[in-house]
Amino acid sequence: MTENDRYTACLEAMYGLRRFGIKLGLETIQGILRTLGNPQDGYRVVHVAGTNGKGSVASALASILIASGYRVGLYTSPHLVRFNERICIDNQPIQDGDVVRAYEAVRQAPDGDREPTFFEFATAMALYEFGRQRVDWAVVETGMGGRLDATNVVQPSLTVITNISVEHTEYLGETIPQIAGEKAGIIKAGVPVVTGVEQDDAAAVIAETAAENAAAMYRLNTDFHVVPSAGGEFTYTGMDHSWSSMRTGLAGRYQLDNAAMVLAGCELLQRSGTKLPMPAIRNGLARNKWPGRLEIVSTSPYIIIDGAHNLAAARSLATFLEEAMGDRDVTLIAGILDDKPYRGILETLLPKCRKAILTSPKIYRALPAEALRRAAGDLVADMTVIPDVADAVRHAMETAAEKDAICIAGSLYVVGEAKAYLEKLGFPAFQQNSGV
Repeated sequence: MTENDRYTACLEAMYGLRRFGIKLGLETIQGILRTLGNPQDGYRVVHVAGTNGKGSVASALASILIASGYRVGLYTSPHLVRFNERICIDNQPIQDGDVVRAYEAVRQAPDGDREPTFFEFATAMALYEFGRQRVDWAVVETGMGGRLDATNVVQPSLTVITNISVEHTEYLGETIPQIAGEKAGIIKAGVPVVTGVEQDDAAAVIAETAAENAAAMYRLNTDFHVVPSAGGEFTYTGMDHSWSSMRTGLAGRYQLDNAAMVLAGCELLQRSGTKLPMPAIRNGLARNKWPGRLEIVSTSPYIIIDGAHNLAAARSLATFLEEAMGDRDVTLIAGILDDKPYRGILETLLPKCRKAILTSPKIYRALPAEALRRAAGDLVADMTVIPDVADAVRHAMETAAEKDAICIAGSLYVVGEAKAYLEKLGFPAFQQNSGV
């Protein structure tokens, strides 16, 4: 069997674990990692949770640590095109052979009373691979919630909770405070926490959990601030420093808040003795890229891709389209999963567009494109149903006028299938920044 065959077989076996669905809890992954020698204890960790922005924050922190001379692992989810994207070393996806090696190591570990879920298995692989590749730091993004998320086996040096909005209510709770309580479950004793939560009731829950753990909490717009300036730059004022002429490599006004949390995290890491030179902070933040989130993949034709998989993200995308598109007519290609507020997402995005193409990604949780059409009603006059994502992208490109814009959104799974199709046409493939 060739390495490619082994790689394909590993992924098929892992994707088969999706039949076990979502099972929150730590016992299964703790047992696996114990057998592997608890590799997560061999490097320092930044743990990032939140509803939106956690991937942007995680990738920026990894970029800055790399620019500062550290060897850095980055674990995020989901992937867009290839599984390897979930597990990066120095912002580059691991090789196929590394995936096979990590899979075999985790597969041979006993899994206790039940089979691990896909996410538990992938998390164990990442933490194992970071240890095998001897990283200095790992930046780890939660999958869902925090308290019972499989990533909550790490002992971080810094915790970040980006923001809170209603999501996954069947697992995390019906209210903002309940969801905040689940996110706050990643807070550890004596470990500082940075948060960008806006709601006072959510902040109160996080503050209470932090106090119970003697963990200092630092809140956006209370303990640190960001002020935009000309040309896309901004000034950050924090606990110890004020940094002007800063810039983030990510598009969207909301990315300034994410950048502020990153810089607050840098200040706290500096306090604990981590060497983060100012040029590395400035360059790492400016060069950070996070594929699939307000990513402009082409200017001819003009194509934007953005996951926008919940209401808060959809509102941010709608604001961007309104402010940045000028006189461009926008065609929206949208596919949404059945556990997302699809009516609200459509009501937020469609009024900003002239045409809509409704589609459906190849995942069991996807809403049929025809169901989206019924939900869309008369929100936009020019509406087409094309169930296959690649066909939808091809149709949009063939029918777009020179000054039109194509926006692909509604799910990271839609974004992933669109990127895979665009890569076949010669558009840029998944590429993280070097961080240097």
